[in-house]
Amino acid sequence: MSLRYLTAGETHGPQLTAIIEGLPSNLEIDFEALNFQLQRRQKGHGRGRRMQIEKDAAQIVGGVRHGKTTGAPVALVITNNDWKHWTSVMNIEPIEGNDETKRRVHRPRPGHADLNGGLKYNLKDLRNVLERSSARETAARVAVGAVARQLLAQFGIKVAGHVVSIGGIVAPAPNMDIDELIERTEQSPVRVADPETERRMIELIDKTKADGDSIGGVVECIVTGVPIGLGSHVQWDRKLDGRIAQAVVSINAFKGVEFGIGFDAANRPGSQVHDEILYSPERGYHRATNRLGGFEGGMTNGEPIVVRGVMKPIPTLYKPLRSVDIDTKEPFTAQVERSDACAVPAASVVMENVVAWEVAKAFLEKFGGDSMEEVRANYDNYLRQVAEY
Repeated sequence: MSLRYLTAGETHGPQLTAIIEGLPSNLEIDFEALNFQLQRRQKGHGRGRRMQIEKDAAQIVGGVRHGKTTGAPVALVITNNDWKHWTSVMNIEPIEGNDETKRRVHRPRPGHADLNGGLKYNLKDLRNVLERSSARETAARVAVGAVARQLLAQFGIKVAGHVVSIGGIVAPAPNMDIDELIERTEQSPVRVADPETERRMIELIDKTKADGDSIGGVVECIVTGVPIGLGSHVQWDRKLDGRIAQAVVSINAFKGVEFGIGFDAANRPGSQVHDEILYSPERGYHRATNRLGGFEGGMTNGEPIVVRGVMKPIPTLYKPLRSVDIDTKEPFTAQVERSDACAVPAASVVMENVVAWEVAKAFLEKFGGDSMEEVRANYDNYLRQVAEY
């Protein structure tokens, strides 16, 4: 069975729910590591007051017994602490009152899903759109990715992320192994390894917030220990880099993705783009460089996966933008209650877990079994096959 998940829940609803199907039995679950990923998502210089309200923690309510998966669907619940202030507005039962009582939204915000969703689903209260389209849903995806990371870790696969740029300030490429990168970026409020870049980014975020504006940036995810051959060249929808690209762009506010040297490949001759193939008894087949970000033909080639995502500035601004009231059709300037000036560091965490999920899904497609023991046997047999090639 293919690994898959669904999420449900609204930004001001009682909880977010995720159901994972297809996990093998006997995968040990580290509950602290699971919630650590949720805590990481809430950090980052530039976040708004919402992160002071929510203290996310996931509770597993199905599919795990005595610390291990059973092979049944795994159900995760993340309670929304702010629900107490929204119990009437977000109640599933009908409520009486005027638009103000119901907090009906009839003024769509530029850059959000409000107007498109209202038109598509014929909804006159745009709250029905914004509650689900909110980036709050990414908390559930981080929880799902956190479980996927634990599966990958059983096979020596590590996932790290860091911020490449914020508002045009570019961090130096980190020249360090993945463990050091994880350690250093975890200590940074903007998730960069270079202290001077960190200082400049923080100053820019503070200035942007004072100006009532927002800024975006670029984040990078690196996955090491990936075996050769995840994904496939035989059909368009089995190419793993394509699937990762789709997953990354599905993250709220992400508008672009690249692998390895990415768009810079358009500016180079082929001799400076493609990765030469080498062989040694110790390493087997490997590449002299990793300009293609760990992929050839839609498949992993044994080098680290290197993928970057572009996050636009958050569209909820204290600096008003023009819009149109759907009731009166009159123009107005959009106002906000609270917002993040910069959510790029948090988006880095979301991207890590989204990528981890896609890698884990491809991993189980390649080595799948009903139990971790069966997956391990399939994996070990494949490594022997590759080593003898």
